[in-house]
Parts: sequence; structure tokens; C-alpha cells
Amino acid sequence: MAKGQEASIDANQEGYGERMTSPITIEPVTDKKGRARFVDLGRAIAARVPFSVPQIRSEQLELVDPDKNPLFGHTKAQLFLAIRDGKPVGRISAQIDELALKMPPEQGFGPGTGMFGYFDAADEAVAKALMEAAEGWLKAQKMTRVLGPISMAMWEEPGLLVKGHDHPPMVMMGHHPPHYQAWIEGAGYTRAKTLFTYDLDITGEFPPLVQRIVKSGERNERITIRQVNRKRWDEDAAIVLSILNDAWSDNWGFVPFTPEEVEHGGKKLKPIIKEDLNMIAEVDGRPVAFMLVFPDVNHVLARIKGKLFPFGWFHLLRWLRNPRGGGMRVPLMGVLKEFQNSRLASQLAFMMISYIRENATGKYGSHRGEIGWILEDNQGMVAIADTIKSEINREYAIYEKSLV
Repeated sequence: MAKGQEASIDANQEGYGERMTSPITIEPVTDKKGRARFVDLGRAIAARVPFSVPQIRSEQLELVDPDKNPLFGHTKAQLFLAIRDGKPVGRISAQIDELALKMPPEQGFGPGTGMFGYFDAADEAVAKALMEAAEGWLKAQKMTRVLGPISMAMWEEPGLLVKGHDHPPMVMMGHHPPHYQAWIEGAGYTRAKTLFTYDLDITGEFPPLVQRIVKSGERNERITIRQVNRKRWDEDAAIVLSILNDAWSDNWGFVPFTPEEVEHGGKKLKPIIKEDLNMIAEVDGRPVAFMLVFPDVNHVLARIKGKLFPFGWFHLLRWLRNPRGGGMRVPLMGVLKEFQNSRLASQLAFMMISYIRENATGKYGSHRGEIGWILEDNQGMVAIADTIKSEINREYAIYEKSLV
């Protein structure tokens, strides 16, 4: 297969989604060629899903490459391909995160909990065979419970899209066919947690309550809201992820970032970081909160069909320099635990939100924002989303199943 050429697979043929009767075999992925087939299968199936946005192939390959993704420094994984009539018709990953095993069970993971992810299947028979293969591998590794789909970590693309199939996802959010839900639930999985994203029209002013909170924060001499600095982005990225590791540490599904992941993540995010869309809040000169906002690169990836060559790279680079007219996604924000549930935390949060909204609309011509994902029972974040009059637009389910 030539470089950049994607495999010809059954998912590209007529009849995708219909039950087939030919025998199915499950093959473990063991090398670079297998990882390429694994990624290309997912791309081919996604291409047939309405509103799916093709991603950059090299980025997808990097995510499943143990030599390039620092997640593999603490995660053991096995990729599987389902083969029918000599062609790939499904894929799945099974993984065990050593850091997740050390987390308290009440926070979602804990001892004995493995995961499955990167789930795609041409029909329900393939889906069943893939889930059995992933479960069998996890059992052999002495796991007693499985969560999924999580591809391949909570910080990447967690959950299965179960509501919101009628519009494209924003950057770094998954998009799946509606029938996957029935296939997973039919295999004995029950919902463990629901994640929401919230849609927001950012062209108008925030409600009077929010404006009053912002003004009160501006009168507080202890508070400084500053933009991130691209010239010292490595330092600011480390500050952001340090706050994140503290702020989210009690959340369901939390697994801390390692120093290697902080360094890697900072480098990967830098191309889409705009200083005036990302804020760090300081109290008495100490960084205590942050809010990250990414221009929706899916806006341009949909136009170039996820392909950098021959001319996609030009359109992508031009858009990254001036990402006007697209949406904005808030993937992460956090306040140190010692300040949470306080008046000060509300001031910090709404000040950052307000300033970023002004820049997004005034400088970049944005009209829409998306917040999330947010855990269904994260009362603080749900309250913020409700206060600024945003509405749930997408719902993702994480499922669980006992392996004993």
C-alpha cells in the first residue's frame, strides 16, 4: 500500500451495516502495517456516517503508536481487527491504564478495571465478535470489569455518541453511527456515566447576573486575568495542566497527566492556541484557574476532507493563522480545589468566559461556542452552563460490564 493510501475495505462497499453470513476472524494488530489498517478502517467507516468530519490521518496514526503517544508509558493496549472474506470489517482496542487502576473505585476506574475503545463494526455480528475479543484479552490480564468506549483515554475521545447525530462534532469530539448504541447494549453493557456538551450562542451579552459577577471580580484587586503567552507556551501549558490535575482530581474518570504527557500535549496544542482565547486567572499573583478555548478546526477539516495533500495543508495553515467564522470549543477549564464552591471561583470563571467571548466574537467573528464534555453530575460546571443559557446539544455514554 502506497504511503497515504487507505485500505480498500468492506466498509466502503454497498451494504455497510447489513448483517453478513461469511465467517469472521479476529486478528490482533502487531505491527506498523496493522496499525495503518486499523486507522484506515475507522476512517472508511466514518466517511459513511452523516456529519462525521474526517481527521488528519497522520494524527490518528500517532495516537495508536506506542513510540509516539506518551499514554503508552503507563498503558498496555491490544488492537484488534475483524476480518471477513480477507478484508477488515471492524476494529476495537482493549487497554489497561496502570494509573487508572490506582484511582479510587468510586471515581470510575480502580483495581481490575480495563477499557475498550476505537470501536467500529460493519454489522452486529462483527461488533459481538470484537467485544468478545476485547473482553477475552482483558480477562487474560486479570481484569474484572470493563468501561468503554474510551479511545484510548478519557483525555482523548471518551464515550459513545447517543444524542446529537444531526450535526457535526467540534474539534476533539467523537461522532458515531446511531446503531452502535443498540449493539453495545445488546452485548450486556449498561450505562456507567453520561457526558454532555453544551451549545451556546455567543453573539449576545451574558445574563445580568453574569455581568454583575464579572464587575464584582473586576473590583477585586487580588484577581488578575491574563492571556496565555505563546512565547512561553511550554511554561503556561505546564501551569494549566498542573491546575487541571488538582481541579479535576476528585472527578469521575480522572487519571492524572504525567510530565511526559504534559510536554507532549503542550506541543500538540500549540498550533491551535490563540493567546486571546485562552486565559489563566491569578489570585495574589498565583495561578489558580484557567480556561482553554480551541477554534473549531473541524470547520476546515471538513472542507479538505482531512487530507493535507496536495493542497489541504495550505488551507489548514491559512485558517490556523486567522480562524474566522468558525465555532469555538471550551474543552477544559478548572479552578484549584481550595477555591472551588466559593464566590471567588465564580468571579474567576465568569470573568474568563466573558473576556474570551468578547475576543471570539470581536476578533474572530465567531457566533457559536460549545462547552464540554461535562459530566452529568458535575454540579459546578452544569450550573455555569445553565447560568450562561447554554443548552445540551450532544450526549455521550460510557458503558460498563462485569467480566466475572
